[in-house]
Amino acid sequence: MEVILMDKVINLGQLGDVIKVKDGYARNFLIPRGKAKRATRANIAEFEAKRADLEKTLEAALAAARERAAKLDGLLVQVVRQAGVDGKLFGSVTNFDIVDALAAQGFEVEKSTIRMPAGPLKQVGDHPIAINLHPDVTVTITVSVLGES
Repeated sequence: MEVILMDKVINLGQLGDVIKVKDGYARNFLIPRGKAKRATRANIAEFEAKRADLEKTLEAALAAARERAAKLDGLLVQVVRQAGVDGKLFGSVTNFDIVDALAAQGFEVEKSTIRMPAGPLKQVGDHPIAINLHPDVTVTITVSVLGES
């Protein structure tokens, strides 16, 4: 299915690109979230008419993400969990736990923006975690997992 992108999408393209994607990806993800529209003549003409407004909104979102990134960059978040003698946790620290710890410090972050490529944290210590605030803005925080017996 050919779609026109209404937002920047990682690994797909920029605003206004007409790309071909699988039907299910377009129907189930891109179109319902407003990231794309079907590439019909009417939708392309409508997009061209609104292009300046869409670019202005994207610039505002990028500026807001950079502002939030400046506040979050290098932040240290502490999470306390029960751990064994060897430092291995009884359970794990997930992105939901990190969102709760950030909320306790006054930062609003969505669970889906936290990138944990190695999976949940299962060891006591300091772990760098990436937070993807915008497709162009990624910030790294340090999650310090403390063990209690």
